[in-house]
Amino acid sequence: MKHVHTLAAVAASALLLGGAPRAHAFCGFYVAGGDQKMFNDATQVVLMRMGTRTVLSMQNNYQGPPEAFAMVVPVPVVLQKADVKTLTKDVFAHVEQMGAPRLVEYWEQDPCGRDDTHGEVRNMSVPMPAPMATADGRMAKDLGVTIEAKFVVGEYNILILSAKEATGLDTWLRQENYTIPDGAVPLLRPYVEGGMKFFVAKVDPKKVTFVGNRAALSPLRFHYDSEEFALPIRLGLANSSGTQDLIVNILAPHQRYEVSNYPNVTIPTNLDVAESVKDKFGAFYAALFDRTVEKNPGAVVTEYAWQATTCDPCPGPALDQSDFLTLGADVLQGSSEQPTAYGNADFVLTRLHARYGKDMKDDLGFKEAKPIAGGREHLTSGGKLEEGAVAASDNNFQGRYAVRHPWTGPLTCAQPVRGRWGGPPRDVMARPGYTPTGTKPALDLAFAPRGQVVLATSVLQDVPEIDLKTGARLATSATASTPGGATNPTPASGSAVATSEPAKKKSGCGCQATDRNGLLGGALLVGASGLIARRRRRPRRGA
Repeated sequence: MKHVHTLAAVAASALLLGGAPRAHAFCGFYVAGGDQKMFNDATQVVLMRMGTRTVLSMQNNYQGPPEAFAMVVPVPVVLQKADVKTLTKDVFAHVEQMGAPRLVEYWEQDPCGRDDTHGEVRNMSVPMPAPMATADGRMAKDLGVTIEAKFVVGEYNILILSAKEATGLDTWLRQENYTIPDGAVPLLRPYVEGGMKFFVAKVDPKKVTFVGNRAALSPLRFHYDSEEFALPIRLGLANSSGTQDLIVNILAPHQRYEVSNYPNVTIPTNLDVAESVKDKFGAFYAALFDRTVEKNPGAVVTEYAWQATTCDPCPGPALDQSDFLTLGADVLQGSSEQPTAYGNADFVLTRLHARYGKDMKDDLGFKEAKPIAGGREHLTSGGKLEEGAVAASDNNFQGRYAVRHPWTGPLTCAQPVRGRWGGPPRDVMARPGYTPTGTKPALDLAFAPRGQVVLATSVLQDVPEIDLKTGARLATSATASTPGGATNPTPASGSAVATSEPAKKKSGCGCQATDRNGLLGGALLVGASGLIARRRRRPRRGA
């Protein structure tokens, strides 16, 4: 496939203590002083796109000596100081939580209409507490390397380089005391031949603050204009230890994106799952994702496409104007397609997920895609809970999985209404040690344990799109007596019975979030988890 020259960056990097240092990034590669080796196996990036303008934000959570940290990233143009800025860290965790696959837990409400719940009856998910969370600037003409720009942003000393040959760039970096990953030259070559520039960021140790033994590096953001919209991933293979996990979050006004040069597939959604999944949701989702990629080799998986200012159910607060401005809305107005005005509601968040090895041959190109919906508590025209992704007028797609508890109490009326789902009854909430599942996101998926979940015994329905037939579907159902002596079957746990409430556009149904100022604690998790406490928004309901 044709190489695509455009967007380049690194994001969400972390260097773990002990053993070989690890830098969780992919688009560029990491270089270090001395004989350290760095590996990049996972990352998330946040891109904003409008017209020809791209804004890339990348987070560097580095643990280790700051003088050892540097990164080399291919970029399509010469960046200047005004194009680069540092950010605060919380926005990255906010975006990850917003688009993450989510697990909900529902109880069937009294079929005879008695309100035995605490709060809303239909489609209610209980809010869940947040997870606890040296280049010296000289030219090296003999090597064909030119320093196109040099400036300082925050704690970073930044160079923008051009090179005539990949071997010359590799040699120049080594002469500047960077330890280049083995095999970097053939990966650098197509970018050099394509006229790309190289963004080199090195930390000034005198400007770094520490949290314990962790260097608190500021996230970086830069923007530029380019007709093509793509993400170089092959250069990051120089740091790969085998398999890399990539999540690309794209924010664009009114627009969903998918990849243009690899197959696209949506994650199977609206699956009812066994109660055991509550304690190992990350492992369950990793198994589902791996199965999806196995059945669709080389595909990039769409996990989320939804208006960014609303969600249903909500694992945390929706994105807002401050998030958009932080991530680049302030400079999108400078693009070639300058709008007269746009507001919070215009942005769509697309989440794309890929997992690949060292045989990846092409960078990711992106293209505009039509809206899709799926993963909601909505009925189809046939009275069945919607499955998979369908074409829609608005983007309302998410990976959503549900643990359901059918009604087991008495039926005290002649015409019980089944299939109304909501929060736990008061007697459940009063049980000693009861903890609500709420809306639980699957985070840090690159490090989710593999091989701990058997899909066929965890999913309570067949999933044709990944050729999965379940082995644990509940074939029998409990019965309860009606006042007239007849029996009414109680749906088996996991049955896909939904409310008959008609589908809503954009906001879905029963959307609920919590005010950011009312967050029930939360803290930064260091090491492989990389989880950051999420803020919450005031409760909000759909129609």
